[in-house]
Amino acid sequence: MNKNTLENQPRTGLFGPKEYKWKVLSVTTIGALMAAIDSTIVILGLPDMMVDLHSDLVSMIWVIMAYILISTVFLLTFGRIADMLGRVRLYNLGFAIFTIGSALCGLSGSATQLILFRLVQGSGAALLVVNSVAILTEAFPPDERGRALGINGVTWAAGGVLGPVLGGLILSLGNWRWIFYVNVPIGLIGTFWGYRVLKELSIRKKGESFDFPGALTFSISLVSILLALTLGIQQGWTNAPILALFAASFAFMLIFLWWEQRARSPVIDFTLFKARVYNFSVLSAMMQGLALFAVNFLVIFYLQGVRGYSPLHAALLLIPLSLVSAIMAPVSGIIADRIGARVPATLGLLIQAGALVWLMQITTTTPYLQIAGGLALMGLGGGLFYAPNTSAAMNAAPVQRLGIASATLATLRQAGMVTSFALSLAVAAASLPRDLMFRLFVGTNVGLGSSVMQSFVIGMHSAFLVSIFLCLIAAGLSFVRGKEDRRAQQPLHATGD
Repeated sequence: MNKNTLENQPRTGLFGPKEYKWKVLSVTTIGALMAAIDSTIVILGLPDMMVDLHSDLVSMIWVIMAYILISTVFLLTFGRIADMLGRVRLYNLGFAIFTIGSALCGLSGSATQLILFRLVQGSGAALLVVNSVAILTEAFPPDERGRALGINGVTWAAGGVLGPVLGGLILSLGNWRWIFYVNVPIGLIGTFWGYRVLKELSIRKKGESFDFPGALTFSISLVSILLALTLGIQQGWTNAPILALFAASFAFMLIFLWWEQRARSPVIDFTLFKARVYNFSVLSAMMQGLALFAVNFLVIFYLQGVRGYSPLHAALLLIPLSLVSAIMAPVSGIIADRIGARVPATLGLLIQAGALVWLMQITTTTPYLQIAGGLALMGLGGGLFYAPNTSAAMNAAPVQRLGIASATLATLRQAGMVTSFALSLAVAAASLPRDLMFRLFVGTNVGLGSSVMQSFVIGMHSAFLVSIFLCLIAAGLSFVRGKEDRRAQQPLHATGD
């Protein structure tokens, strides 16, 4: 028997031994903590990296964007492979790759090397993200998944707090390389613990092949649109290369959709979207990411450029958002387990829209406590939305397709987040020179004049207004999702090689 199965082991209920599900939660929590810390800690070190590596601003932007691009583009491919080869195998591989990539990033001798190793790190992150939700879904019965995802969500929020604190401490005591080295011991522990305790639960269908043409055309389309959105801020939306990227994305997406209708084992299982709950849960997640991902960045720009705070100080002032989200996430998961996802998820989105209305009152001299109130509301809404929405989507997916279901959800959510970043910066930058926005992005205090500060605040308000509109659309999609049927998934069984 394969070591990583539950065959011949005692079962309690349909979804495996009672103690096993908590072991799964412990492994995925370590992975979430590592990914969450890395998402915030790197930004603080960008100015030091630029000086030490004798690099420029554009290269430093790609230190961030390379990770986001690769971790988004590979989600769908890795989700499909996980359904074929086993989610536990790929999850543990993701831990190892992320750890190796982190060590290589710390050893980088140039900006080019750092960007390449961030690609390695991002591919490991994609393996972790796409499989963690699927593994949790397998291990927990439907009436406990909201709670499990809520507890896992606490880790993401805690990482948002620990990232800037740990980053500031590292930069005050050592150099930027330790920002990456800190992942190594966490990754080694996670890799060892995952290998020891995780077991394959689901049956893998025999004879399925990987849809390489579908994966390739989808990846090219997604890379093209993400490059167009990120580079368009810097080069202008009407430049020929940017327009060519938009055209390439559209063309390859048409090819992808045409091919998927004919492929024997398509990379996307379009039958997933026949389930109303799954369909609208995924759309809600995408629209929420599109509406709200860039809000944190814009507030940090405001705190640094307008109020003159250091990057570390500005990051610490965002703690109310992460703290309230961490408190609310497990509570919302328990609520969703009892009454379903529609009410808490929709209410969370409406609260976040209200938080944006609150933040639109910000001026160049607004007291911090008023800003903190808006951020706390934002965290409350986010904590109410994530766990119920994710639980509803995964409950609506067949167990044999949990990998691709999780991958599709994560891909569209992250695509919305990247688009949000580009859209919000484009709206805000309309009243501010583009080079100034990029300097603020890497935490440079530029000492803005009063007229320019006011222009930025007006631009930020415009971006928030767009986000409010998108957030209300997300709330509408969430509300019409319908009531999820928790009996839809069948019992899980062990599998061998």
